Amino acid sequence: MKVGDAVIHSDGLPIPRRYRAMLTIGLGVTMAVLDGAVANIALPTIARELNATAAQSVWVVNAYQLVIVVSLLPLSSLGEIIGYSRIYRVGLAIFGVASLACALSNSLETLVAARVLQGIGAACIMSVNSALVRFIYPRAQLGRGIGIIAFVVALAAAAGPTVASGILSIAPWQWIFAINVPLSLISIAVAGSLPLTVRALHRFDWLSAALNAAAFGFFILGVDHLGHGLDHLGRVAIEFAIAIACGFWLVRRQLSRPAPLLPVDLLRIPIFALSIMTSICSFGAQMLAYVTLPFYLQNVLHRSAVETGLLMTPWPIALVFVAPMAGRLADRYPAGLLGGIGMAIFAVGLGALAWLPADPSSLDICWRMLVCGVGFGLFQSPNNRTMLSSAPIERAGGASGMLGTARLTGQTLGTAVVALIFNLATSNGSRIALMTATSLALVAMILSSLRLTDAGSSAQNGWK
Repeated sequence: MKVGDAVIHSDGLPIPRRYRAMLTIGLGVTMAVLDGAVANIALPTIARELNATAAQSVWVVNAYQLVIVVSLLPLSSLGEIIGYSRIYRVGLAIFGVASLACALSNSLETLVAARVLQGIGAACIMSVNSALVRFIYPRAQLGRGIGIIAFVVALAAAAGPTVASGILSIAPWQWIFAINVPLSLISIAVAGSLPLTVRALHRFDWLSAALNAAAFGFFILGVDHLGHGLDHLGRVAIEFAIAIACGFWLVRRQLSRPAPLLPVDLLRIPIFALSIMTSICSFGAQMLAYVTLPFYLQNVLHRSAVETGLLMTPWPIALVFVAPMAGRLADRYPAGLLGGIGMAIFAVGLGALAWLPADPSSLDICWRMLVCGVGFGLFQSPNNRTMLSSAPIERAGGASGMLGTARLTGQTLGTAVVALIFNLATSNGSRIALMTATSLALVAMILSSLRLTDAGSSAQNGWK
């Protein structure tokens, strides 16, 4: 399709432009994911050098994550209107400038402010990257593209602690952020290969964007405070009440709109709704385990911090290898089948970790981690492919935004549940958390399998 002097490719980009476009996507996603991981490792150093308490320094991480959560859907909606490529390029520029501001910060306040700006840049990148992949790859190879993104995310998450430790061993903490500046410039330089997309005619809904930010923001704050124990119930109740009120108003407003910011139109598609619920449960289970295992390995099994990192490594390594293969399989087999098998394997791995013997060997721990990685890797790419392909092509932005929102919502809930369990359980808290993660994985398996029924299979590989 030709619009003015620009050519819009309706079924994927030609090679080699496709590879350059995926390089742009890969670099942007790597920076956004890696920056969330490396900041955690650097927190003690940042707190010490900026004369901040541990509780205050946590906002270096929280501000970044919170801004991403509340911005994903508005930015994906804006991408439908002004173009996904434009949102992505703006995100790269904002992320680079914000990274430089983080590196130049000389107080906790300025660093947190820079992290807020960096979160906006990351949200621009993450809100439309999946939508762009749908235009980069032909419809018959969409799973392959999604698998590559899953591979990049897994690799960046796995490399985060190592990268952070390496930088901190030879340079000040500021370089953790400064390293993003040249990467942003390289990404912007090759961003001209990103595909052009047909722009929607509706206007951006500013009131819905504000309601979305309030609903998700107060919900995340409420969940976070609930995780700190039952002493904050009054505050939690107020935050949840505001979130529910804003969410109710938001949903009612969206019902009458042809392209709603909160994609209630997509949630009416059975297979899309099932995929979203499956994603929330699976990422909730993943984060329950990720947060619990370091405490379990160090406090219960008395392994060192270095041993803990090495013992958890088989999980992301397995995910790195399995995710691309699962993406290719997703182009041939139903996601309900692949996702159901993946979540069943994931549940077996989590259950095996929950019932480790009292004095396990390193091999006992590693093979269980490997099983978890294989199961989650087999699930993730097919599930993401189904969420994108089941949405109409003109609503790819809404689907992409919901994909990221479901992931972050699940991870936030998982983290809060771990904190709540640790606060309430006087003993065996780690085992209870891992058993809870196993239960969530089994729920995700059931939800994924429901997509094989008539309600889901009719749209399983559809391209609206």
